[in-house]
Amino acid sequence: MENKKFTKNDNGFICESCGFEVKPLGYSSRNHCPKCLCSKHVDIMPGDRQNTCGGIMDPIRTEPDAKKGFIIIHKCRNCGEIKRNRSAHEAKEQPDDIKKLIKLTAGTI
Repeated sequence: MENKKFTKNDNGFICESCGFEVKPLGYSSRNHCPKCLCSKHVDIMPGDRQNTCGGIMDPIRTEPDAKKGFIIIHKCRNCGEIKRNRSAHEAKEQPDDIKKLIKLTAGTI
């Protein structure tokens, strides 16, 4: 049986790092805070919410991508796992903080 690589799970949440109220993205799974760019280590495969770690994942850098805009690289405070997540800097509601994305790309944060 083949496992899906992506499960749409687009729920709002309160960011556990900064307390910001994050609304659903509307077209994909919202998995990080648009204000501080932190995420929570809850997925094994994108959107599955099967990881029991639950640690805060800090943005450590971003990489520009010609097709996807920015890819945010997160590192978990608990277990140290590193994950790549597509940014939502072009979202109509609550877009990712573009200034933070650029600073992470330039290595100035």
